[in-house]
Amino acid sequence: MDFPQGKAWSHNFKQISYIDLEERPGFKMAIHQAGDRWYLYTAHFWVSGWTIVDITDPFKPRFVRYIEGPPNTWTLQIQIADGKMITSMERIMDGWGGDPKAPYGEGFSIWSLDDPENPQKLGHYYTGGEGTHRNYYAGGNYVHATALPHGFDGHIYQIVDISNPAKPVEVSRWWRKGQWVEGGEGGVPKGLLLHGGAYVKGDRAYLPYSAGGFVILDISDIKNPVMVSDLPFSPPFVSYISVHSAVPLTKKPLVVVNSEAIAENCGEPIGYGAIVEIKDEKNPRLISLFPLPHPPEGMGVSNFCERPGRFGPHNQHQPQFQDVLWQDEDVIFLTYFNAGLRAYDISDPRVPKEIGYFVAPDPLVRRGPLPKTGLATQSEDVIVDARGNVFVSDKNHGIYCLRLER
Repeated sequence: MDFPQGKAWSHNFKQISYIDLEERPGFKMAIHQAGDRWYLYTAHFWVSGWTIVDITDPFKPRFVRYIEGPPNTWTLQIQIADGKMITSMERIMDGWGGDPKAPYGEGFSIWSLDDPENPQKLGHYYTGGEGTHRNYYAGGNYVHATALPHGFDGHIYQIVDISNPAKPVEVSRWWRKGQWVEGGEGGVPKGLLLHGGAYVKGDRAYLPYSAGGFVILDISDIKNPVMVSDLPFSPPFVSYISVHSAVPLTKKPLVVVNSEAIAENCGEPIGYGAIVEIKDEKNPRLISLFPLPHPPEGMGVSNFCERPGRFGPHNQHQPQFQDVLWQDEDVIFLTYFNAGLRAYDISDPRVPKEIGYFVAPDPLVRRGPLPKTGLATQSEDVIVDARGNVFVSDKNHGIYCLRLER
């Protein structure tokens, strides 16, 4: 099947539908079920706000509405659980289309989804700084925020109590030494920040701390997080956002980690997807790396570095213990920017195998300033619902709905 945008390259992915989003490219996504209705909620690139789509029939998705966010603000991250929606707000990074001199929204908002097509705002948490980026919420009283409060260099970990959504309060915070500039620390190495979000399993928080490595925290005392261990990844891998995601499996002592590609045309050290064993959590160890994607025959390039834009990993599907989300831990879905979406079989964690890919058509219309080196597909986020429908967003596209078939 060819989408209206042109030819897609795929292997073992069936193409179901395309969601245009009224020409507002999607980014981070979340799924909610209300009765027999299924909904996809997405944040956006290049505009501030969120869109709701009815995906009850994934072959015929129904655009519900767009909710405008605060001006001059990144609203990139969205999380849903327990009938609540958590939406992040932050200062737009330089070079991404914002006005550095204009006001912006910051922190995160808490919404009720009692009416799934008309969310109602319940409250707002402010960091007192530049806002929050990739937060984690899997239900209950706590949001695990990736925050940049005043006085810090680079995002840190905050735990926020939202039991009273109208008055959310910080419970605790944790950061790597050197980040608290106002406290006299300073000397932060380039890329030392929690890119987040933290992924919480029991009384442990797994932190993708960029150049600070993969960090395991003991949060059994919610008011006093304590580091259990860390595992550096840079060097030799890319230093900025060297650990982007850290997703623990539930049935095995393993964590799937990956970096984020930043420089276009591979102008940086290589990125990776990998598996870390945490059987001895005080001594985590790298046990395997995912194979690098290869261009399909006929694409006209010998490797993806020859294509415009970024090449390398970005977002994993994250199940987060949600019944509405795909929970098969033998298959990992990972976006790879200009190499599209990749599916890996990790049933043998020592030998991850690529079992499918989907590379969307290159966009025909530029919606934002990136990528700079040419208008190529840049697959961003992936989420998979419990029915097996795979949704993939892009910097300059809408959302593609797929199914893995093998």
